[in-house]
Amino acid sequence: MTTADPRPMLIRALDQTEDLMSATGPDDLALQTPCADYDVQTLLGHLLTVAGRIDLALSGADPLVLPQVTTADDVLGTWKERRAKLDATLADDAVLARTCKVPWGTVPGAAAAAGYVGELTMHAWDLAKALGRQEQLDDELAVYVLPLMQRALPEHPRGGPIPFGPVVPVADDASPYDRLAAWEGRQP
Repeated sequence: MTTADPRPMLIRALDQTEDLMSATGPDDLALQTPCADYDVQTLLGHLLTVAGRIDLALSGADPLVLPQVTTADDVLGTWKERRAKLDATLADDAVLARTCKVPWGTVPGAAAAAGYVGELTMHAWDLAKALGRQEQLDDELAVYVLPLMQRALPEHPRGGPIPFGPVVPVADDASPYDRLAAWEGRQP
């Protein structure tokens, strides 16, 4: 793998997400997340969708066949099933050059994987914030994702078809996750 290969960071983002999902208990499901429309249970269902969409996209299929939120009785078990399929897909070096359809367009597999690192990293922060477990976050993921998001997500315009709020001002010495959350329009 080369340094331009986003798969190692995607694997870290998947691991981080799984660790946070494993730390989520039944009493946590109704907690509100920084995503206005998502409580913890809904966010977990969206993360199941994201795992499935990554695999579909990197396999050359249409990820939008999956709903925005997947309902499952065994969230962690469903995640692990989807993760096993995704790990097998990621093991194929051909995914980096494969043309992939993603919710934001049609891109090479390397760009799709990097984009999904961003989605997983931000949603891991959402989950960690709701659970009060920000200390479990991998700062290197936020450091990796922030410049990608700054290039992909313009500061203006926001809202409407750009489903992100305005950039939130933060101190220059804010943590990597606080800077990332602020760029994506979330209150750190």
